[in-house]
Amino acid sequence: MIPATPPTYPAARARRMGGLMGWLMGGLMPWLVLWLSACAIAPRVPLTNDWPATAGSYPEATRQWTRSTSLSASYQLVLSVDATLRSPAWRAARAARDADLRALGPAAREAELQRARDEAAGPWEFELLVTTWDRRENDLHRGKRATWHATLLDEQGNEIQPLEVIRDRRPMHVVRAEYPHLGDFAQAYVVRFPKDKPMLGPDARRVRLRLTSVRGAVELLWLAPGA
Repeated sequence: MIPATPPTYPAARARRMGGLMGWLMGGLMPWLVLWLSACAIAPRVPLTNDWPATAGSYPEATRQWTRSTSLSASYQLVLSVDATLRSPAWRAARAARDADLRALGPAAREAELQRARDEAAGPWEFELLVTTWDRRENDLHRGKRATWHATLLDEQGNEIQPLEVIRDRRPMHVVRAEYPHLGDFAQAYVVRFPKDKPMLGPDARRVRLRLTSVRGAVELLWLAPGA
């Protein structure tokens, strides 16, 4: 016997439509927002090595100089990484913020900015916030024995090996004050590259940071305006 089809009364149809809309808003919408966020275009930044005339907003500088990516396999997160390029503009903004938070006087404030400027003359630096599904794989500081390896790529695609990769051992709340996007399961690293390789300058169009392992590879990209 063929089961009878229930009558499509207006009230029943409305309930079904209401359930459909509830599923769309409650189940699909968060994934849509996540997808749109992932598709957002990263800001173009001036890839120069010049110290800025004035320090900008620290939250805005961190947003502009941070890139994020992730890698998944078999419906499981393998790696998630946020990388902040400590450019002269970012260093100036951080130094100005620190001076404001510490209520420094004019002389001490100028000394803080000069210290940041001196640091900018050193190796290229990135702050990496790394999360791995298997926490044993979160070992970038182990050098050649590490699961994941960070390299910098120049304009010609040549790989530049880091001088060092060290854990950022500051308390988590201190690191999070500087990088609010630090996740609860992330490990922070400072990665330094030699400055004898030109990376920032008037002709720089892109900066690429690559993380590779037998599990796969991810790349983070900073583009100059017009690139």
